[in-house]
This record gives sequence, structure tokens and C-alpha cells, in this order.
Amino acid sequence: MRTQVAIVGGGPAGLLLAQLLQTQGIETIVLERYERDDVLSRIRAAVLERGLTDLLHEAGVGAPLEDGGLVHDGIRIAGGGHDFRIDLKALTGSSVTIYGQERVTQDLYAARDAMGLSTLHGCAGMKPHDIDSDQPYLTFLHGGQMNRLDCDFIAGCDGFHGPCRKELPDDTAQAFEQTFPFGWLGVTSDAPPVVEEFLYAGSERGFALCSLQDGERGRYYLQVPLSDSPEEWEDERIWEELARRLPADVANALPGGALSGRDIAPLRSFVSEPMHWGRMFLCGDAAHIVPPTGAKGLNTAASDVQYLYHALTRHYRDGDDAGLKAYSQTALARTWKTQRFSWWMTNLLHRFPAQTAFDLKMQRADLAYLAGSEAAQTTLAENYVGLSY
Repeated sequence: MRTQVAIVGGGPAGLLLAQLLQTQGIETIVLERYERDDVLSRIRAAVLERGLTDLLHEAGVGAPLEDGGLVHDGIRIAGGGHDFRIDLKALTGSSVTIYGQERVTQDLYAARDAMGLSTLHGCAGMKPHDIDSDQPYLTFLHGGQMNRLDCDFIAGCDGFHGPCRKELPDDTAQAFEQTFPFGWLGVTSDAPPVVEEFLYAGSERGFALCSLQDGERGRYYLQVPLSDSPEEWEDERIWEELARRLPADVANALPGGALSGRDIAPLRSFVSEPMHWGRMFLCGDAAHIVPPTGAKGLNTAASDVQYLYHALTRHYRDGDDAGLKAYSQTALARTWKTQRFSWWMTNLLHRFPAQTAFDLKMQRADLAYLAGSEAAQTTLAENYVGLSY
């Protein structure tokens, strides 16, 4: 088999890159370890930045987003004795769109299927070869036999545990990481959401978030110790703890009842440098992970896709490799800014085991300044709706 760009990973980043390249007549084959149903079962809420929604439209898959996405012009923040709204639209001229990550993935699969493009699921043992040559290729097990896919370039959109980042030379790759001492317990209620916009709440008992799975269901998160298991958190206990951490008007509106989608996700920050070597380029979680507090995971992957898409287009259309050579530096410059924002939001609203009395005073002062400063709110809003590419 041969293609121009081999894409490892059939999640939203890999599929979006493939779809955008297809609009420019650039051939791709997508290889995915899991079956499609498994990929689509990854239920994750998604706050889509303006840049990502523009990319989806450019890729020709914006119509479902227009029909089913929820446009939010603001967010609410409570903590440290303050409770205020950040007016994203008024401060930046932009909004965000709430649209589940699994729905983004499903839309991209549907578009790829409609074009009859090649997506191989159930690929095992994927391994990039000769990435520092002008003839890279991949080997993988599929259909009961070993296969070889020759290509011009490899795009590693294969997540943190994928094979591509492992091929960076040991004396070149450098990892930067911070693991937070807590996780998020996430649950879904079939009852309508109790908020119209996301509510981020910091309290003496820890962080809580009220969000929307969609317009019909609420999604809730609690900061919990990493030593906890989801089974320890029964439905009634979750509702009671949410009520303790949320403002009174929201706490009183909590519906109670059965909860689903129960899991605990650890919070971590991770960046791998560089993001490319030779003819292999990393996108999304293969290169970086952010804590979910700032809603930057999928959006930072999309910015990688945007840079790589335009760089590859210039290569094939104009013979210009400047974008490919600058890809890592360009993508990392934006990545570190999204890391900073996610790190700041996490520190602003969570309780840490080793916090001193001074730390708590500083946290309250930070919230007080944010509550009373339009300049500070503008900074938050600019980051939340998405920094420019």
C-alpha cells in the first residue's frame, strides 16, 4: 500500500487532518488500533473554540455542528466568596460551542465514508520506520497479516500511549510533566442541565463543575482524591457533595436521581519536545496533554492539525517546506500558552493537599481580582474562546 500522508489514529485529530487534506486533493490512509464502535464510545464533553469550529466548516463537516451545537456566550465562576459571570462575547467578540467530542468524531467518519476514503480499524503493532529518510513507512498487523504502508509523511495522531512518539530519538526528545494530586469524578444525569452555561466552582471542599452533555442532559464533575474509586461514589453521595460545593441557587436546583458515565480521570500536564522528527509529525495527545479545567485538550489538538494541514498543503502545492520545518516550533509556542492557561485555571479553583494558609489567601486574592477586573476577565475570555492560530 502507498499514500501521501499516513495518519496513525482515527480519533478527532487524525480524522480532521485527513478531511482537511482531502479538500486539497492530498491522499491519506487512516490507521486506527480500535474498532470504530470503540472509538465512538469515548463520551467526552467538548467546548469547541472558534478556531476549531472554523476548521470543521473548512473540512465540510460544519452543518451538524450548526444544527446540534450549543453556542455559549459566557461562563460562570464561583469561589472565595465571589460569584460572577465572564461575558465571553462582550469581551472578545467570540463565543464557544458545546458539542460532544464523540459527535465530532462521528461527523468526520460519516464524511470520510461518503467519500469512500480508506480507514483501517483494528490495526495492531503499528510501527513507523525510517522517519528521518525521504521514504518513511509503517508496518502493522491487519486482517490476520502483516502489512506495509509506504508514504511521504507520517502524522502521529495516536494519543499519549501510541507508537509514534516512541520513535523520536532518545537523545533528542524531552518531556515536561506535572501530575496533579487529584482527579475529576465525572457523571451524567438524564435530567435537564441545571445551568445554561458552564459553572466552575471552587470551595473549601474542592472543585466542582456543572456542564452540559447536550441540551437534554447535565454533566457534573467533582474533584476527588486519586485513591478513590468510582464505585465508592454512589449517586446520592455525589448529589450531596455537589450541593455542598455549588452556589445555593444551583445546589437547590440539582435534580437528584440516577447517574451514569461514572469515571475518575487524573489531571496532568505533559508536553513532548520536539513535535516532529524527519518526516513524522505529532498532533494532539501524542505530543501534549492538559488538565481539563481550561477545556483545551481537543482544541490544542485542532491547532496542531491546522498548522500541519497548511504546511503539508504548501509542500504539495508550492514545493515550499518552510511550514514543515517550523511546525514543531510553531505548534509548541501555542501549546505552552494553552498549558499555562489550563495550569492557572486548575490552581485557581482546586484545593491542594499541601496548601498553606498563605496559599489559600493568594488563591482568594486571585479570585477577588478576577471578579473585579475587566482586564483580568478579558485575559481569561481570550484564552477560553481560543488564542489565534
